[in-house]
Amino acid sequence: MGDLELLLPREADVLVRGLRSFQPREMGSGGWNQQHENLEKLNMQAILDATASQGEPIQELLVTHGKIPTLVEELIAVEMWKQKVFPVLCKLEDFKPQNTFPIYMVIHHEASIINLLETVFFHKEVCESAEDTVLDLVDYCHRKLTLLVAHCGRGGPSEEEESRYSTPMQELQKQAEVMEFEIALKALSVLRYITDCVDRQWSVPQPMQLAHSKNMQCLYPVCWFLSPGKLQQFEGGRWQTVPPSEQQKLSKLDGQVWIALYNLLLSPEARARYCLTSFAKGQLLKLRAFLTDTLLDQLPNLADLQGFLAHLALAEAQPPKRDLVLEQIPEIWERLERENKGKWQAIAKHQLRHIFSPSEQDLRLQAQRWAETYRLDVLEAVAPERPRCAYCSAEASKRCSRCQNEWYCCRECQVKHWEKHRKACVVAAQSDRAK
Repeated sequence: MGDLELLLPREADVLVRGLRSFQPREMGSGGWNQQHENLEKLNMQAILDATASQGEPIQELLVTHGKIPTLVEELIAVEMWKQKVFPVLCKLEDFKPQNTFPIYMVIHHEASIINLLETVFFHKEVCESAEDTVLDLVDYCHRKLTLLVAHCGRGGPSEEEESRYSTPMQELQKQAEVMEFEIALKALSVLRYITDCVDRQWSVPQPMQLAHSKNMQCLYPVCWFLSPGKLQQFEGGRWQTVPPSEQQKLSKLDGQVWIALYNLLLSPEARARYCLTSFAKGQLLKLRAFLTDTLLDQLPNLADLQGFLAHLALAEAQPPKRDLVLEQIPEIWERLERENKGKWQAIAKHQLRHIFSPSEQDLRLQAQRWAETYRLDVLEAVAPERPRCAYCSAEASKRCSRCQNEWYCCRECQVKHWEKHRKACVVAAQSDRAK
């Protein structure tokens, strides 16, 4: 482990052993909150270990105790909660919570799990340990890539759009939308790591067959956003303007896209089971415009992909196969949906009464636990870059003296941001005094 250690090996082992899956109805409950905190600690420790390059015990523990399938099921359960229960909560007229942070933690849970999976799926033994749930994970990634294609090119919300978010629940919806985009980028990386395993894990490549059946290679976007006179790219958690001298440089996100495409299209096992329809052929041939000499200099292996596309342009499209095909299919989403069919309204009302309306004392105790989980020294160590101003996103060097959670570039930005920051600041300050 690195110099900064959040969990001792024995503590990490206990936390991994205790991981279990929760039903959508249980999201936000006491036991669920404890597991969320444990997952956050494991997530941060995994990032610290990967950064230090001194072994990755979290990944080893997850494999040893067979917890990757548990994480996949929990990931899909919270995704379903966000799609089925959260919209109902937002529409309930009698639900006006004083503090929305308990709901935010459930929304953030999906980001925590997919971030942990992205960190550990770099290792092929993790992909192998997922067993049949890897199909559910590929299906999950497909849903997220569909959203990613829809969002790429939209950029961030304008000031007029931001002004619409006046109530706490509306603000929470906005945060969920922003988070959804970043989750999709993590899913893209996870799918790329799964495609790396096709030659090793599956004699009959079911995950790749599922990916091809959904034409997933046609969904892969290049996440650039054009605005008048500017070229922007999503990097480091935000849209950044790319200077002309850097526009031909391959980013990490672009690299993940191209490597996954390479694996999806050139793996012999995958190609043998892929039906090349006219639609798929037309979509794939669009890639030729992006395979420039500059790109090939940075990823020489893509010359093979360029040759494949040249051959594809001359090949005849295949009619849809009508043969009897036996294959495994994802099960977790359909099972959860079947078990909870017609119950979403009741689940939302139950959580309103028993989970998302905590007393002031309960909120203070929870805030204290959050402060202990999200240690500032650890958060700064796992941060991908220097802190940014909470108001204008410029590089920041000053921190809120009251809660120590938000960063600002100047006093003026702190004053302008105070209306939004006030509630979170008060809760954090109260938790510090309670220690």
